[in-house]
Amino acid sequence: MKIAILDDFQNATAQIPAVSELRKLAEVVVYNTKARSEAELVERLRGVEIVIPIRERTALPGSVLEQLPDLKYICQTGYPAPVIDAEAATHLGILVTYTEGNRNPAVELTFGLMIAVMRHLVVEDRAMRTGQWQTTIGVCLQGKTLGIIGLGLMGTRVSHIAQAFGMRVLACGFTLTRERAEAAGARMVTLDTLLSESDVVSIHLRLTPESREYIGRGELALMKPSAYLINTSRGAIIDEAALVEALRERRIAGAGLDVFGEEPTEPGNPLFAFDNVVLTPHLGGVTVETYEATFQGVLENIQNYLAGTPSRVLNPEVLRSSA
Repeated sequence: MKIAILDDFQNATAQIPAVSELRKLAEVVVYNTKARSEAELVERLRGVEIVIPIRERTALPGSVLEQLPDLKYICQTGYPAPVIDAEAATHLGILVTYTEGNRNPAVELTFGLMIAVMRHLVVEDRAMRTGQWQTTIGVCLQGKTLGIIGLGLMGTRVSHIAQAFGMRVLACGFTLTRERAEAAGARMVTLDTLLSESDVVSIHLRLTPESREYIGRGELALMKPSAYLINTSRGAIIDEAALVEALRERRIAGAGLDVFGEEPTEPGNPLFAFDNVVLTPHLGGVTVETYEATFQGVLENIQNYLAGTPSRVLNPEVLRSSA
């Protein structure tokens, strides 16, 4: 049996005990770069029975899956991702599972980006390395209003920490209730109110057809010129071209972004031009602790699959059709 791990950019799996255990079960091939085309991806996955995509770095559309007759199982790392065509996988009889995620690292990074952009940490670091000293004046989190779009488990954690910083919290979401907002210490408001009243807007939605480009030109126009936009969720939730326009016209004060519409980002991305934007390459879940926990979940899923009792199954129809 052959297992392929996709997009291990840092070669992190070489140090993970659970991956060593996987090697006792099957031949494991690890790819450290992203395939440059569908054809290259298909070639990499020929003869593979189980593929382990690391997060959402590579899409697995139906056009790829239908060319892989040996593929029986996609073991997604993290929660179900829209880049995997689950409908096509089900039609082809390919099982799809997921692992439980650790949201705390992304929550921590949310505040890292918030502080970095509001206190100009990157700008001051660069200036200090050229002999300059205190070139800007930042703003505090304390006393500011944080608007959280998407008050799920991660958004709720962000709300609690924001209150510890002395921030007032507003929240909105597709399924948010007033009771859940109050339990998180937030006030439930409409999206328009959140955008117009917040000093910092932080996005914590899953990417769905409803949330794609949820924050566009009209929404950015509602924000204060002194407000900051933070996104550690999914890049496609923001209309990136509209954000570039808003930054260029100084309609918002800045942004902290860990996620992008296209990943990895292309050289020359217009966001690179702004000193009031702090960018990180989707580092939200890139920690030793997250990788170890995620691949422990992968190991458990594959062991259960081999034992005939699959766990954390996204498309149970496959199990019923093969019974």
